[in-house]
Amino acid sequence: MPRTADEFLDVPIDRRLATPLFRQVYAGLSSAILERRLRPGARLPASRALAGQLGLSRTAIVAAYEQLLAEGYATGRVGAGTYVASELPDKPDGRARAARPGHSASHAASHAARYGVPHLAGNVDVTAQSDDRPFNLGRTLIDARTADQWRRLSARALRAMPRSHLGYGDPRGSDGLRGAIAAYLADARAVRCDPAQIIVTAGTQQAIDLVMRVLLPAGSEVWIEDPGYPLTREALSAAGVKVRPVPVDAQGLDVAAGRAAAPRARAAFVTPSHQFPTGVVLTMARRLELIAWARASGAWIVEDDYASEFRYGGRPLAALQGLDNAERTIYVGTLNKALFPGLRTGYLVVPEMLLRRFVTARYLMDRQPPGLQQEVLAAFIGDGHLASHIRRMRSLYRDQRDRLVEALRRQARDLLAVDPPDQGMHLVAYLRQGLADTAVERAALEDGVVVRALSRLYLRGRARQGLLLGFSGYPAASIGPAVGRLAKALRRVAG
Repeated sequence: MPRTADEFLDVPIDRRLATPLFRQVYAGLSSAILERRLRPGARLPASRALAGQLGLSRTAIVAAYEQLLAEGYATGRVGAGTYVASELPDKPDGRARAARPGHSASHAASHAARYGVPHLAGNVDVTAQSDDRPFNLGRTLIDARTADQWRRLSARALRAMPRSHLGYGDPRGSDGLRGAIAAYLADARAVRCDPAQIIVTAGTQQAIDLVMRVLLPAGSEVWIEDPGYPLTREALSAAGVKVRPVPVDAQGLDVAAGRAAAPRARAAFVTPSHQFPTGVVLTMARRLELIAWARASGAWIVEDDYASEFRYGGRPLAALQGLDNAERTIYVGTLNKALFPGLRTGYLVVPEMLLRRFVTARYLMDRQPPGLQQEVLAAFIGDGHLASHIRRMRSLYRDQRDRLVEALRRQARDLLAVDPPDQGMHLVAYLRQGLADTAVERAALEDGVVVRALSRLYLRGRARQGLLLGFSGYPAASIGPAVGRLAKALRRVAG
């Protein structure tokens, strides 16, 4: 029987920090698990006992345990307590191993100015995202409170108009915005970084573009998820990078399959917190396995943490980047999903060994981000408006998700199956056997409804027939009638 952790558990707590107490407990326990100071299978103390030991409320301990359970560090046994997960792999070597030729940071510098773009494959619909009909993807809502705050801060920035805007600034972005993003990421996503490591971009696509310019010469191999995000795949292919699809299962990216298919890949592009499009979470065992592969092979992990703020079954999951002590992970985030796509603001968190190359590439590409917009955004985050906006939108989107699921089940239960996702801004409705999702996609568009065929997002894996429906960007009153039109299209296809 594994002994309990009570007798050797040491969790540092500092009440002077701004970090919430439950987050400090979570950080201490997760570190102890990863460092094997808490062995797999060990029973964690009862929440009441640990609260007494640390001098904290039981609520803080319960919240920390819930986060450990959600992220796979621990498992719960009904009536028996909480245990350290037993399926985690052996502790990976925390030292970065020597990268093989062609993968070093110095080698990356020789590619910073290289970027030959062959013709596009021709299957990228560059106008699709602008369609504002339900249930297109990538759309958001803002309420009157956010709109008023944004107008007020914009007017203040214009009135002040500091002299710094009369010249050029840091290619990474302003000190104020990078500091605000760093503080936000540390609190909300458990990302470990200094503001100096942050590079502000015009969104995820520019961030991915920078990764390709700096690290991926034409002909290099990378892992991509199958199914996966089509714009990343198309951007890589356009740059002459060889994409190697890696299957996704119920545990996320299959790392063993990736090693078998492309063991010498330079990078893996992943969406670990909410896989696009399936929504599955990369398990803790797979996360550690992926990090171990990157360390051993000298490869890079590109973590696209899109829509991470909108988790409906608990607190947002911690980022993979925070686990990677060897700094082989490049973190990609966006504020376009949290606020509105017209903002065109994202960011990279770059390992220190690569920072100079990335800053040079950013300078050559676009010189610097827009200065006045950075001022507005820095104030919006620093004054706490972003956190409040996300809380309100999370509640709103949860309601819209539930309305969409209820309407689909009520009007088309015989033709599709849907479960409400725990995170994100879209859901997947799987079609009854015999229905082709591409045919439904076309028929729905005729009836004024935009859905995306899931099968199009597969490269080699056996494609499932399903529909992607966004639920974040439409008035609640439009959901029921739009589902009615979709149901009509479904029945027309079904015959």
